[in-house]
Amino acid sequence: MTQKFLQVAQQAAQSAGQILLKQYSHFDRHSIKLKSVHEILTQADLFSERTIIKIIKRHFPGHSILSEETGGEQHSSPYLWVIDPIDGTTNFSIHNPLWSVSIALAHKQPGAKNYTIQLGVIFAPALKELFVAQVNKGAKLNGRPIKVSRGIKSKAIHTFCHGSSHADIKRALRYLRHQKLNGLDCRQLGSAALELAYVASGRVESFVVPGTRPW
Repeated sequence: MTQKFLQVAQQAAQSAGQILLKQYSHFDRHSIKLKSVHEILTQADLFSERTIIKIIKRHFPGHSILSEETGGEQHSSPYLWVIDPIDGTTNFSIHNPLWSVSIALAHKQPGAKNYTIQLGVIFAPALKELFVAQVNKGAKLNGRPIKVSRGIKSKAIHTFCHGSSHADIKRALRYLRHQKLNGLDCRQLGSAALELAYVASGRVESFVVPGTRPW
């Protein structure tokens, strides 16, 4: 069954990603809506979300779903799908290729308070990169095993992002100031899921995110 979960996650991410690519090539920035002062929403987000949920429900109609844009659906199932239909919407809107579709599956054991992640899929359509990870089975990029960096500390590259609250932004700025004043390379790429994938693949050494949310 674990393999079926992974296959569905990959199918959903890639199906949404291919549809998004068509919109990405001629995206109109004037269609953007503000969710909050620091967050934007596009019709592409909603279309991607609908595509992913439709595929998951086709295979697992009783599973719960938590999604960034519409909230998802809650059922009594111990399985919970966590979705970000476009992680990096701002990048998407300005034709920056650093955006992704992110899907994870979590499971709650009987009597447990919290869910544990079973697998995750991050698809970067504009980069043609598919990151996949399963608990106790490692991670892969386009089918090949990946591992974290063992680079020299002085040459390490660190990434960060932040939540939308003023407190989260202030914490991120303190972190950035500390890193820069200590001569460390620190960058904000604009897609938290990709930044995590880049840590897993050894492209960067760390990722810090004050104010994160499940997706």
